[in-house]
Amino acid sequence: MSLLRTLPLLLLTLTLGACSSLHQRETLELGGDAQAWKTHRQQVEPIRSWELQGKLGVRAPGESGSGTLFWLQRNDYYDIRLSGPLGRGATRIQGDDQQTTLEVAGRQPVSAASAEALLEQQIGWRLPVEHLLWWVRGLPAPDAASRLQLDTHSRLARLSQSGWTVEYSRYQQVGDVELPQRLQISGHDLLLTLVVTDWKPRLPE
Repeated sequence: MSLLRTLPLLLLTLTLGACSSLHQRETLELGGDAQAWKTHRQQVEPIRSWELQGKLGVRAPGESGSGTLFWLQRNDYYDIRLSGPLGRGATRIQGDDQQTTLEVAGRQPVSAASAEALLEQQIGWRLPVEHLLWWVRGLPAPDAASRLQLDTHSRLARLSQSGWTVEYSRYQQVGDVELPQRLQISGHDLLLTLVVTDWKPRLPE
């Protein structure tokens, strides 16, 4: 078979191999190696429980601030505590895929079935909470289309999903996995900057 005939077949084989390393809703736009990304993703995806501490900066129209973050995740249950951002005092968001409760210092707790709707109604932040559970681990949420740019180590460098952009500028080695240390989330007139100071992931038994 001539080179002119074999070259297109070779390119097609390589393309199909790269595509098979991506989830059906993922589109790789730039950088990295698709197979190495698949390996990294498979190492991180099983982490469904963790404790995380860090610093959170928030910028929104007419207001900005920073504070500390504590995030406890146990499978579908989450307990996120913020201290200080935007002068709101202590804020706690806890719930699961059935119900979310928001507690803000000086107010009565409020609960709703949708975490996104609750946050937008009560504090004016339109946040895709269910996506955040994936983004904080350096992964795209699997239930929506995503466009990926990988860094030289085939980890997420930039993610575009559901009208949001997530940029990862630093990772840290935690045990056998690499997890985000600094990321920025922007969209819907909101900019969040998270710097993780302590990661304690829990792998399944």
